[in-house]
Amino acid sequence: MQTELSRRLGVEHAIFGFTPFPAVAAAITRAGGFGVLGAVRYTAPDALARDLDWMQDHTDGLPYGLDVVMPARKVEGVTEADVEAMIPEGHRQFVRETLAKHGVPELAEGEASGWRITGWMEQVARNQLDVAFGYPIKLLANALGSPPADVVDRAHANGVLVAALAGSAKHARHHAEAGIDIVVAQGYEAGGHTGEIASMVLVPEVVDAVGPLPVLAAGGIGSGAQVAAGLALGAQGVWLGSLWLTTTEADLHSRALTRKLLAAGSGDTVRSRALTGKPARQLRTEWTDAWDDPSGPGTLPMPLQGLLVAEALSRIQKYEVAPLLGTPVGQIVGRMNSERSVQEVFDDLTRGFEQAVDRISRIARRSGS
Repeated sequence: MQTELSRRLGVEHAIFGFTPFPAVAAAITRAGGFGVLGAVRYTAPDALARDLDWMQDHTDGLPYGLDVVMPARKVEGVTEADVEAMIPEGHRQFVRETLAKHGVPELAEGEASGWRITGWMEQVARNQLDVAFGYPIKLLANALGSPPADVVDRAHANGVLVAALAGSAKHARHHAEAGIDIVVAQGYEAGGHTGEIASMVLVPEVVDAVGPLPVLAAGGIGSGAQVAAGLALGAQGVWLGSLWLTTTEADLHSRALTRKLLAAGSGDTVRSRALTGKPARQLRTEWTDAWDDPSGPGTLPMPLQGLLVAEALSRIQKYEVAPLLGTPVGQIVGRMNSERSVQEVFDDLTRGFEQAVDRISRIARRSGS
């Protein structure tokens, strides 16, 4: 499962695995893929440094990367407090009423809420990069498109390739013009922030738009046959995120959430602004339904929505309030019906890839006879 890009990066299989969990990222790398650690939850630089130290100790000298969420345009002098002050009281009241309706307990006095979604505020991301460039990362990916030009230059000066996600050929061309090295063509089926074009249509459009830049196929990929399809469409690898959420190395901190993922079908997700203010595919829950209901106040733009709901989501997760409990995940969740190790997932992907290639080879031989 090697391509020109995987050989360039020194990995056995052209499978790029994005995950917020260091143990999963390291296991992906050790299995012969390329682990990419999501940095958005690391608001404290020392926490990121601690986990990158751990990655160094558990990747056997093999390559890995980092994913940040960074806007291309800089906004000067805006602090988190400034952004918090922009949140309307009516939206805060809607959150309180929704939590009360479902009997969600308060956090204990003095207990801080968990992950606050501030990693896409530029200064937070820049602090993450100050840490990351002190480690031998081989790839920097940005989930919001092309990072600022000085960040691209800094990555290249450190020998780090830069990847950016794209939901259209137009976006992909902008990335190429910005000096990006790899374009991740992420289809509508994917978990998290997505556009409106399905992978089968998007991948070849992006390949044609930015060639010879390497393209990774993303969205709706969870089997070896789908990996083969991505390569057949012209991609030089695949970018997988959702598939790792039910691996044994993942740390969701909630057995109830794991059970929901294992039970979900491919139709049990929704593309909603409830989490961040931008369309993001996630499990459909009574929480997403409440925010998408026309009778409600509607969501706020990024990053206001993420700041607004951060404590509420921490409470929902801590107390495992099942009707509201969700997570970003793609339509591939319908195949995620058992807990397996990362290595077992890789074994399944490689077997399925070989079988798919063999099927096509047999068809080609019969056609040529």
